Amino acid sequence: MPLDPVLIIELAALGLGTGFLAGLLGIGGGMLMVPFITFILADRGIEADLAVKMAIATSMATIIFTSISSVRAHHKRGAVRWDIVKGLAPGIVLGSAIASLGIFSLLKGAWLALFFAAFVSFSATQMLIDKKPKPTRTLPGTPGLVGAGSVIGMLSGLVGAGGGFVSVPFMTWCNVTIHNAVATSAALGFPIALANAVGYVIAGQGLTDLPAGSIGYIYLPALAVIAVFSVLMAPVGVKAAHALPVKSLKRVFACLLYMLATYMLYKGVTA
Repeated sequence: MPLDPVLIIELAALGLGTGFLAGLLGIGGGMLMVPFITFILADRGIEADLAVKMAIATSMATIIFTSISSVRAHHKRGAVRWDIVKGLAPGIVLGSAIASLGIFSLLKGAWLALFFAAFVSFSATQMLIDKKPKPTRTLPGTPGLVGAGSVIGMLSGLVGAGGGFVSVPFMTWCNVTIHNAVATSAALGFPIALANAVGYVIAGQGLTDLPAGSIGYIYLPALAVIAVFSVLMAPVGVKAAHALPVKSLKRVFACLLYMLATYMLYKGVTA
């Protein structure tokens, strides 16, 4: 599949958008990337089932780079709770391995698309509700954090997202302030993305119908273009997170997520 100028422009625009959201809302951009990469690949002749899997894998791989850029900006502001990162990381690696090496390979792309649609719809609803936690609730101990990390890593691996839509609500539910939760979620994106990306590469070995430029399920040209532009834009999103009404922006983004979930539902039903 040739990397024509139109494709480069599409991927660059996607990278700018997802990089901004990574810094602004503490997400890796996977919720936005997966539907668009699915459309881009399918529009260029990639079979629908494979396009969904490659979109999820490529989206996750870009988060490796986006998270580094985003977390550096958050760390400079002293917002990252590294104690929480340390507690969740072991479970995240375990859950990511289960997802990318096991469940991901067994499920068809159509089922992954349907799961993505359901998960994104749920996440969008949670953003709109914005339910406040009980003031007495705190983070669980080490076993609880490992268990929560496993769930975050596994869900992220199945939908190609950096885990922000699970980790941020989880942390705020445990009364971690929203700015600390967003910053810490950005830091968690790195182990989530790295562990899952390695799994996607291993799981995709031996497939014969992958387009040129692929390594496992990851499409390297898309990864390169999106990563470059998302890294450039992530610090802008971080700066905006401390200046803009994030609650209002979340409502707008939730509406966009509903539309993207509808598209992935369509792909899942018709694949």
